[in-house]
Amino acid sequence: MLSDQQFLRIPGPTPIPPSVQRAILQPMIGHRDEETKMLLQTIRPRLKPIFGTEQEVLILAGSGTSGLETAVVNTTQPHDEVLVLVTGAFGERFAQICEAHQLVTHRMEAPPGEAIAPEHVKAFLSANPSIKVVFATFCETSTAVLNPIQELAQVVQQNSDALLVVDGVSCVGGVETKMDDWGIDVLVTGSQKALMLPPGLTFIAVSDRAWDRVHHNPRPRFYFDLKKYHDNLVKDSTPFTPAVSLLFGLDQVLNLVEEEGVKQVFTRHQLMMKMTRSACHALQLPLLTTDQSASPTVTAVYPRDFQANELRHVLLKEFGLNLAGGQQELKNKIFRIGHMGYCSLADVLQTISLLELGLARLGVGREAGVGSAAAQLTFLNGGKTE
Repeated sequence: MLSDQQFLRIPGPTPIPPSVQRAILQPMIGHRDEETKMLLQTIRPRLKPIFGTEQEVLILAGSGTSGLETAVVNTTQPHDEVLVLVTGAFGERFAQICEAHQLVTHRMEAPPGEAIAPEHVKAFLSANPSIKVVFATFCETSTAVLNPIQELAQVVQQNSDALLVVDGVSCVGGVETKMDDWGIDVLVTGSQKALMLPPGLTFIAVSDRAWDRVHHNPRPRFYFDLKKYHDNLVKDSTPFTPAVSLLFGLDQVLNLVEEEGVKQVFTRHQLMMKMTRSACHALQLPLLTTDQSASPTVTAVYPRDFQANELRHVLLKEFGLNLAGGQQELKNKIFRIGHMGYCSLADVLQTISLLELGLARLGVGREAGVGSAAAQLTFLNGGKTE
């Protein structure tokens, strides 16, 4: 392989489109100058369709985790009771953030590879009316699970007065999201996943109901104060120094999304997921999730007849294909294929072909080309696998 060539197929950070890279490299401008104001003015309305909201989408310089902590400190007070829906490592991170801020934290956990069942949330909320916030992960990156956020939002609304705060870091921009219609109160995402940017930005949208909680929350906060970000954003500004170069890149990302069409972006991610899953089925590679709980942005494979990390090592060393491993109890047991953001159907076909070569190198008995053929057939059938 070429020493400087790598095919990045992990669930974040994801590859950056060349036009976005060029945009980021523009000469620096003053963050309080008219140029930055005009840039924010251009960006603001164009983020809303991605979130499915009419609310302002606030932009903070920080990682996705900073956005999660921002959501916690703005919607809760010490000793509030909260429910965290845990389907993997990042749901657990949400719980740890809550505990760090002195919240009475209840966990509802699902086995690895399974989504949270809305009926279980309904029963818990009915029995625990003191819950102030439900924290949920839309796509649990560590297990490739897509939780049923629309159904969960309905359950929360109908069975409690709690807010619903959603970590959408690894799927917003790649999965259809209707924050307003579904009733999500706070939605957080990051720049380095489906939004095709380097790490460094987090985005937060807040419902009217959640804004009422934020405005009446006496908890001290400074950098993470959402009121400051909103009051500045409506003036096309930021309360603190923004990541100007990433804003240049974001403007170009939005150009690309609008050129393709938001709905088509979601359709592409669905098709990439189906192609990947059909290839894995054909290659007799067990998948961690069911079709019903599978994420359009990442696929988790749970091999039984070889070591996941051995395959990852071969693929990286021989072909420059970088796949992700497992986390927590799934460490060394699964490998994960990211297919989000700047990833095309052709990229998926290349990944499957290299995956087959890696299996052959390991001496794993699989018929050559069956995975690629299954992915191609799924593509030709428009996503139908039968």
